[in-house]
Amino acid sequence: MSSTTAAEPGPGSLRGVLPRVLLVLTLTTGIIDAVSYLGLGRVFSANMTGNVVLLGFGIAGTGGLPVIAPLVSALAFVLGAIAGGRLALATAGRRRRQITTTLMIEVALIAVAGALAAIVNVQADHVTGDAIIAVLALAMGVRNATVRGLGVPDLTTTVLTMTLTGLSADSRLAGGSGKGTVRRTAAVVSMLVGAMIGALAVKSSLVLALILAAVLALVALGAYWRFS
Repeated sequence: MSSTTAAEPGPGSLRGVLPRVLLVLTLTTGIIDAVSYLGLGRVFSANMTGNVVLLGFGIAGTGGLPVIAPLVSALAFVLGAIAGGRLALATAGRRRRQITTTLMIEVALIAVAGALAAIVNVQADHVTGDAIIAVLALAMGVRNATVRGLGVPDLTTTVLTMTLTGLSADSRLAGGSGKGTVRRTAAVVSMLVGAMIGALAVKSSLVLALILAAVLALVALGAYWRFS
């Protein structure tokens, strides 16, 4: 199989390795944002829409929400996305290499975050918590830049607003064909399950949750490398 192109599944299908890998990454997103929001002080490392809103609330002095942590997360995410864009240029025409490199970076950065959580006394709204947020957001920025370039419908891995919109607006209830329902539903369920797993793991320890996220990203990398 060519490393540049492969037979692509139709829109809405879950056939093929890439949609399934992206579903695993969506699951991972739920875990990572559970770590950030529940364990590191009401901030997201992947969901930048939520971060911007929380930042606005924090600046307005509402509910004691943080300001520094969302700024750190957004900046790290942007830097990661820039790196992801540079990676796309460096691997132009070699999509398999681009995706593989992106997943390797993600696994490595989540592992770094896990190591930091294991060796330092992590506190929310403190430099220790912000450092882990930054590392995770950096990983999510690189990934998002790559996934955006892939353009797989309804599988952005971090944002569900348009996925839910399409699921509803194109449903038979709305007079549509229902096309894409399986993929869209799978994306929503994946993030939901990831968030639940992450929330339960964080109750035990941040390290456990980050290990789970790293393992899932590694599974995605192995699956893509083996079957693409």
